[in-house]
Amino acid sequence: MSFLLDAEITKQERIVPGHFRLSLSSPDIVTAARPGQFLQVRCGSTLDPFLRRPISIHAVDRKKGEVVLFYRVAGRGTSLLAEKRQGNSVSLLGPLGRGFSLPEGKARVAVVSGGIGIAPIYFLLVELAMYGVSADVFLGAATAEQLFFFKEIKGFGYRVEIATDDGSAGYHGLVTDLFAESIPLSNEYAMIYGCGPGGMLRRLAEIIRSAGAPGELSLEERMGCGVGACLSCVCKTSGEGKVQYQRVCTEGPVFPANEVVWT
Repeated sequence: MSFLLDAEITKQERIVPGHFRLSLSSPDIVTAARPGQFLQVRCGSTLDPFLRRPISIHAVDRKKGEVVLFYRVAGRGTSLLAEKRQGNSVSLLGPLGRGFSLPEGKARVAVVSGGIGIAPIYFLLVELAMYGVSADVFLGAATAEQLFFFKEIKGFGYRVEIATDDGSAGYHGLVTDLFAESIPLSNEYAMIYGCGPGGMLRRLAEIIRSAGAPGELSLEERMGCGVGACLSCVCKTSGEGKVQYQRVCTEGPVFPANEVVWT
């Protein structure tokens, strides 16, 4: 179930320059939200900019009834959102889209995140910990400064490996290369999850296919409406023996790794 409502900001926190963590009071959205889903957020106080911005659900606090967003300032809309303060209200539409599927029982999974891809991955990791699922977590970023929430994720009890493009922390190189070197030959993972830049996801899909493991990837595409009407966010997939286009906002943003067609 999705809702269209105004939510009050309870906290706006700058994590590093250009990256913010925003908490909003919205018990209805909290109850309905699942890891991997997103909200369509009206960033300004008027109809300019006209389109809402899709932002992944980063976390929920069920006791407080708060939904948390983690976002990067990338344009006019998110710049306006970053100017809002505690007590201001924000119009939200959601939760929207298909999220991650959770494994059954005390399974073991792998989670691979690159850059701002940690936004929905964090929510997934919180839920996996709640259900007693073990995870090997691979966090990638351009620099050590952008390895977001490492200590918090480590505190969940997961094995966490890190990679940076510039070598300022952990493995010097791409997080997918680190993962490819670390994936067990026995293929013990019940699921491999990923979210990050398109190039990273493409390489991760290749690794998942070679390992013969099930996987799910959260894609990011430019969106207009967020509810499947405008068809601006389609991606190419293969299923049931044929290539087709699916809407990232409704059939996704999470897709089986073996269904995404990379062009």
